[in-house]
Amino acid sequence: MERTKLTGRIVTPDDKEYERARINNNLSISKFPSKIVFCQKTEDILNALRWAKENKVPFRLRSGRHSYENFSLITGGLVIDVSEMNKILINSKKMTAKIEAGANLGKVYNKLWKYGMTIPAGTESSVGIVGLTLGGGIGMLSRPFGLTSDNLIEIEMVSANGELIKANKSENSDLFWACCGGGGGGNFGIITSLTFRLHAISNVSIFSISWEWEDLEAAFRAWQDWAPHTDERLTSQIELKSKKANEIIAQGVFIGSSIKLKKLLRPLTTIGSPKNAWVKEVPYIRAVKFFDVPSGNQPALRKRSGSFIEKPLPPQAILMMKQFLANAPNSNSSIWHQSLGGAVGRVASDDSAYYYRKAITAQEYIATWENRDEEKQNISWIEALRKELSPYTAGDYVNFPDRYIKDWPKAYYGDNFRRLREVKTKYDPFNLFYFLQSIPPYKGWF
Repeated sequence: MERTKLTGRIVTPDDKEYERARINNNLSISKFPSKIVFCQKTEDILNALRWAKENKVPFRLRSGRHSYENFSLITGGLVIDVSEMNKILINSKKMTAKIEAGANLGKVYNKLWKYGMTIPAGTESSVGIVGLTLGGGIGMLSRPFGLTSDNLIEIEMVSANGELIKANKSENSDLFWACCGGGGGGNFGIITSLTFRLHAISNVSIFSISWEWEDLEAAFRAWQDWAPHTDERLTSQIELKSKKANEIIAQGVFIGSSIKLKKLLRPLTTIGSPKNAWVKEVPYIRAVKFFDVPSGNQPALRKRSGSFIEKPLPPQAILMMKQFLANAPNSNSSIWHQSLGGAVGRVASDDSAYYYRKAITAQEYIATWENRDEEKQNISWIEALRKELSPYTAGDYVNFPDRYIKDWPKAYYGDNFRRLREVKTKYDPFNLFYFLQSIPPYKGWF
């Protein structure tokens, strides 16, 4: 029997492009694959999977390189990278788009905008559409349109036995359920394409309000009491930056006029002493570019973790965040929040694998540093913050993975974990698609 050969663009440690090819967005966890295959078509994926099985080589799956804990990399093994499979096919009549798994958000947003349409997704342009979707997908249109995965119609996937299969609500529906919030990192197979329902979009209104350090508690209290309950056409975020940075900033997108948005913002603009506040009505693609933070797209030494908030944080929890930010290891440390509710909350927690439907806010803990010798103190700061806030928060968003979370199945998936394991056992019984914190099949679990 003739052995399978790798096809596609293959990079090894001897190639000059290897260093660029091997790194992800997070530089703090270095890994050194023996081979990286950049797949350009489904046949390349099939060959890569067969090759790995025949040669008993461990492998990982990668698309947008934004795996915070670098679960998409492996030292001494094969990385199957789909980023060069990024075609987008739009059906204007049906208002759907079939997007290959390697497309990033920047390409998706720009292509869909040409047709006056979009999907609700994230903000950083280099994030891969497939990883975001498989974990659920929150972003600045979540409240009116739901999660990215809520707008998913169908996936195509290379399964563990090397077959190309489809999953939707009528075919392999259990797998489709699992991939809507439980597939982060590639738990069940290698996605080759995703088909989405599209939404018409034209002009939107955006806002930005910032305060200095002394207004942190008042600004956050006002935001959390307002943001998850205001007009569902408005999704917003607030970032509490370190005392050194001296900035608290709230921003958001409203599908409506700037006049209406100004009225909706009164609970925020009347709080404390805003140092800057503005509202603009812009074409949606300009809003996309406004929220695309360049630093988030650049590889850096970083650590992130997170949680969900299901009821407003009490004064002692807000003061706790302030104390942590007053003693942050560097000025790039922050705590970020995004409003949920709206369309996200109208789906039951077991209707898809994404569990935290009752959450009113998603919370992210962020640290970025310059020198490798600063890593320990930054990670310790993040972990201590998460631990101290845990009495007031719930779980963690699987797209903000944290390797230090011990009970990660419950943290990411809540009561949906048992069903996810059943799906894993059915479609990948021998745990071929394994990585740290991947969903295990029942057989062999300890």
